Order: sequence, then structure tokens, then C-alpha cells
Amino acid sequence: MLVSLDNLIKKCYLFNTNKVSLLPNLKPAKNYKITYLYYGCASCVSRYRPYYSFNCSNDEDGTLSSVYYFGGPSAPSVSSDTGKSLSSCLCSNKIYVAVSERGLDELRSTNATLRSILTTPIKMEYMANFTACSKCEESGGRCGSYPSSDEFVCYCRDGPWSLACSQSGAGVAALLLGIVMLVIFLFIWKSKKRKTNKYSFLWSRKAIGDHNIATFLESYGSLAPTRYTYADIRKMTNSFKDKLGEGGYGSVYKGKLYDGRVVAVKKLKYSKGDGKDFINEVLSMSRTNHVNVVILLGFCFEGNNRALVVEFLANGSLEKFMHGREIDEPLQWETMFNISIGIAKGLDYLHRGCNTRILHFDIKPHNILLDEEFRSKISDFGLARLCSQKNSIISMSEARGTIGYIAPEVLCKYYGNVSHKSDVYSYGMMLLDLVCGRQIGNNETQGNSEMYFPEWIYNRLEPVEDVSIHGVINGDNEVERKMIIVSLWCIQSYPANRPSMNRVVEMLGVSLESLQIPPKANCSSPTTFVFGSSPMVTTRDNFC
Repeated sequence: MLVSLDNLIKKCYLFNTNKVSLLPNLKPAKNYKITYLYYGCASCVSRYRPYYSFNCSNDEDGTLSSVYYFGGPSAPSVSSDTGKSLSSCLCSNKIYVAVSERGLDELRSTNATLRSILTTPIKMEYMANFTACSKCEESGGRCGSYPSSDEFVCYCRDGPWSLACSQSGAGVAALLLGIVMLVIFLFIWKSKKRKTNKYSFLWSRKAIGDHNIATFLESYGSLAPTRYTYADIRKMTNSFKDKLGEGGYGSVYKGKLYDGRVVAVKKLKYSKGDGKDFINEVLSMSRTNHVNVVILLGFCFEGNNRALVVEFLANGSLEKFMHGREIDEPLQWETMFNISIGIAKGLDYLHRGCNTRILHFDIKPHNILLDEEFRSKISDFGLARLCSQKNSIISMSEARGTIGYIAPEVLCKYYGNVSHKSDVYSYGMMLLDLVCGRQIGNNETQGNSEMYFPEWIYNRLEPVEDVSIHGVINGDNEVERKMIIVSLWCIQSYPANRPSMNRVVEMLGVSLESLQIPPKANCSSPTTFVFGSSPMVTTRDNFC
């Protein structure tokens, strides 16, 4: 590399040495000497021999000034003693420059001038700091030097650094990037896990349900009801076109099987858990074979779709023939009596006639269906419980049934254990409802806060008044009174005081004179309280 010192003869560097001193990384090649040039010296400098000089231009006002170099045969360069002596002449500045040895010799022995020697380019070697540069580039910077010196510098995004770019900014950026990536990863992982758990839960529910259904079908063999697909259900109901009614657990539609038989299809609104309640209903109905119990023909258990296929009963539920809602003529006493006996026989069969005792827990007019000849059949086993024949006492974690028909022991353990006698209570309340032709607790007793419905019945029986309500035919009072007396026995507060359904069937078959009016319990009007999330019925003092 060739470096020219032309600038030394153009301007006088009286004060700022850094502008002209050789850069540290620029080293003269062989056969060159470092010597000094003196600027702004006083007149006493002429005492020192030999000296060489030339004129330069002053930076401030442009005037000419002398530049001195001292040397000779015995002193090729300025000695330290000379430097100290020259300091007494008050030179304003000095700089060191590289001059070839040959040029110095010519300056001493010939007429060569200092100006000609300095303007001759000199050969320089660049001593690059390759180690520092490598570190700089590895840290993301570019190698270079400061404009005013040859000091190595690493140019980085956040400014110049002496050796390498600062890793703090990159570290912070890397840390932030790592945190962001970690958050994204955790979010994706949690989402996938939630979805996996959801599907696992659904699959486990489905697996449990399918296992229970498979076990059930295997245990019944050829006697098991037919399992239909949801597509079959849609086809037999003509896409649920003909709706027969709706209850708390689902809607009932009219359908037709492939062989032309008309059926009723109960489609559940929703399913809970793994479908145990639905499977329980299928199991309960599959165990029955009685003229007063609805026949289960098939079912659908597919995903979240649940449906029961049962025999179609032309006259629908008993509820619509009560309370003067959808009929012009009320039921005749004989018809009502036969309906009552049919329900009693059906319950007696559920309690005693099956290998496994079935407790219905939801006996009410809505769940009693009538065929074309008004034969009654018990339906809707969604709340049913199975128990052994020897012991029907069961434990319950929640109330089951419908307001107005729930036995007091179902709500309060004080009255006794929950058992088949709880169905007896519901039957008695439904019988009163049927005889009086109104909903429990409505109409005449609604405005009397101290008159409970059964108590009102007692008061009507004692004076032997005509209890003709909603067009009940006069002259049939014996049947009416018999039904009322039986119902009052069924709704005794304590289960032990109620008859079994077998005894109820017998009581309905004997003469009125053979029946005794049950003792009247001390009771007060019903009060509403909350059991779980549904309002239930109890009393302030005693539940009758």
C-alpha cells in the first residue's frame, strides 16, 4: 500500500496532531524511518544544526509558516536531548512521519529538499486485526475503523463497538422471541389437549354406552328389542313430521315400521353423561311384559341421539281427558274406575311380577297412555330404578318425580325410606286428581292457604256430600267414594301406613262397606321450597 504525505506540505498542522499522525494499523515497510516535523517554533530554533525547513500555509489566516526537520550525519533523526532542547524553543506542535532512509541520505548529501522527500509516496503495510474482525462479524457487525484514527471498530445496528456487537440487545430479543414461541407452543398444546380430552371424553362416553348396550343385547339374545339407527328413526317418522306430544324429557312422534305397524317414537331432547338413564329406561321396559305396561319395540342409541320406539296408543295420555281440556265429554265413572284398576295392576306387576323389582318414580296422568278401548298402560320409565325383590329400599341423591305427585320421604328422610311405597303415594295423588278432575292444589283450594287438597277431600267425605266435579255423573257415588277412600290410604304421610299395590287392587275390588276411611293426619298447607334447581312441595309442619 502506497501512502502520500502531500497534505503535510499544503497545510501547517500547528495544533491538531491526530489529523496527520500515522494510523496504528499502518506500518512503514522496510528501509523507512520515523522522524518528527516541528511546527510553530520560535526563532531560537536556528541555533540547532543541521535543520531543514519548508513553508506551509497556516490553517487560521492562510499566512505562511515554517516546518522544521532536524538531522545530520551524526543524527539521522531528532534525539531525545534535541527534543528536550527544542521544547525550550516553544514549538507549538510536532508530528511523526515515515520517511525513507534513502530520502534522508539524499537530504543530507545533495541539494534535495524536504518538500521533495515528503511528497514521495511511501510503502506501508496494513496490520489488520483479523481476530477482532472475525469476532465482529460473528456478532452480526461489520469491521472498520474510526474516521479520525486507525483504531479498530465494529459497526453494529445499535452503533459502533470496540470489538464486537453487544449481545445484550440480541439476548433480550432472543429471550423475548423464546418467550413468544413458548407461549404459542403452550397455547397450541393446551388447545390440542383440550380437544383431545374432549374427544377422549366423548369417545369414552360412547364406548361406555356402546358397551352397556352390547352387554344388554347379548344378555337378551333374540328377545332383545330392535336397535335402530338414527336414519331409521327419521325414516319411520317421516323426518319427525307428525308430532303427538311433548314432555319434559322429549317429544313424541307418530311413525310406521317397515311391516306397516303404527308406532310412537319418543325422541329425547338431550342426553346426559354416558346415557345411563336412557339405558336404564331401555332395560326397565325390556324386562316388562304386561297388558298394562307399554311395550318397547326398539330403540336408537347413536352418538347423542336417543329414541324409544313403543306401541302406538290411539287415545294418547290420560292427562288430556282430565281438567276439561281437549274433550267435550268427561270420562264415565266406569271408565275411570277401569283405568284406575289397570294402572294399579300395572304397578303391582312392576313391583312384584318381574324378576327385578322396578320402581317407576314418575306416576302421573301424563305418563298413563290409553288405547282405543281406554285400557291404561304405564309408560315413560326415564326415572325408574331397579332393585331386588326382597328389598325395595333404595338411596337417592336427588328428588325424582313431578311436583304434586312426589312422596314426602323422597324429599325428607324424616318420613321414612324411599321404596315401592313411593309409587303408591304417587298413584294415590293421581287417583285423587282423576276423580276430582283437576290438577293438584289448583282451583278451589288455590286461594285457601290453610286448606291442603287431601284435607279438602276429607271434609267433602264426612258430610257425604255429592262430589260431582266437572260433570261427573250423579248416581255413581259408590265408585267415586271407593276411589277416593283408596287414594287417601295411598297418600298416608308415612310409607308404613300405605297399602301395597297388591292390596290396592284388592281394595278396589271389594264393596264400599268393606273399606274404612283412613285416619286424618294433622297437616297444613303446602309450601314451596327449592330442592336442587326445581321447586318441590312440602309443608310448614307436617306433610300429609
